[in-house]
Amino acid sequence: MKKIAMFTMGTRGDIQPYIYLSKALIRKGYDITLGSHPCWRNLVEASSIHFEPIGPDIDIDKEAAIIRGKSSSPALSMLRMMDFVFKIIQNSTHEIFEVCKGKDLIIVTHSQMGATEAEVLGIPTVNVTLQKEMIAEKLKPKTFWSKLIGQIIGKQVAKPYNKIRKVYGLNPIQSSNEIISRKLNLIPISKHVLERNPYWEAHHVLTGYWYEDEDNYNPDEKLATFLASGEKPILLSLGAMSFEEESEKEKLDMFVNAFEKSGHRAIIQGFQKTLQNYDLPKTMIASGSVPHSFLFRHCLFVIHHCGFGTSAATLIYGIPSIPVPHVLDQMGFAMQLHENNVATKPLKSKDLSEESIYQAILDMQSTYEEKKKNAELLSAKIKEEGGVTEAVRLIEEVMRK
Repeated sequence: MKKIAMFTMGTRGDIQPYIYLSKALIRKGYDITLGSHPCWRNLVEASSIHFEPIGPDIDIDKEAAIIRGKSSSPALSMLRMMDFVFKIIQNSTHEIFEVCKGKDLIIVTHSQMGATEAEVLGIPTVNVTLQKEMIAEKLKPKTFWSKLIGQIIGKQVAKPYNKIRKVYGLNPIQSSNEIISRKLNLIPISKHVLERNPYWEAHHVLTGYWYEDEDNYNPDEKLATFLASGEKPILLSLGAMSFEEESEKEKLDMFVNAFEKSGHRAIIQGFQKTLQNYDLPKTMIASGSVPHSFLFRHCLFVIHHCGFGTSAATLIYGIPSIPVPHVLDQMGFAMQLHENNVATKPLKSKDLSEESIYQAILDMQSTYEEKKKNAELLSAKIKEEGGVTEAVRLIEEVMRK
């Protein structure tokens, strides 16, 4: 039995695609190991996937919210998050090395976690990239200045990887692009949502989204009763976003007041600490973790942070949205949704107010039928692609070579 290890860092939305990929590979007879933050052990093992903890035992959702909450600038927030993740990877290289031993393939995510260790062991790699901005435009003609800027940025990004390479006696790299697989880079986004960049090399492949319907999900009595008792609600789902503790109640107030003003019912996810001592109106309910495949089908539209997983789910299940991005990659996903006319213009987190949220809801109402139709058409096309099946096919091609 061929053995594959994959590693990923990040919040729930960063982990979930690899759970879907792991399950699909297991069904094809592969021995799969998924390595990530210890806090994701239960989530991964619930899908009967072998899990290996990497790095310190932290609440990554909380850590992400704290890091992002300290930065008003999306770019600075992203850099701080990357620095946080890079330190974990550097400090965990020996753990990663041990997990890589004896494997036939290493699947490497956007952080390049496992790439250097695989190189040392002579194990082939396949990459996965969620953000199109991280894919080099190698075929694009370069000017002197673009080459110079690229080299400067490349050297900066390569620094944390070179610290790991030094541990194993490997030569330093000038850019992280040097350790990305030349065999295959999987991009789990639909070609109907993102047009393939003509400047990408051939091994960068759009597969379609990776997902799995949870048709057998049964909501608890409180949620089931709420859904059955009135019109479809708005869903507020902001993930592990930058709501500093001292301002969380203030921002929740903004959304609650805007929902009341608009006359809509609402389901609110997150804000766990604030909601412990918060009286929601009878037209609203707090909800814990519920599968997108269930909840999105029962809601009118979603207000969300534009993490990869939530953005993909709005398209997979054909529901319009109001994007509230906080960091650079989320802004990219927000623009994808807006450009496909399935979402309103992104509402910047720094511009949040009761009035701006209310106006965004009015904007959604005025164009809802058009956005809903577009979302449903895209959903149908996405489901025909079979993204995770295509990813497995391409991985097997690499392993046969």
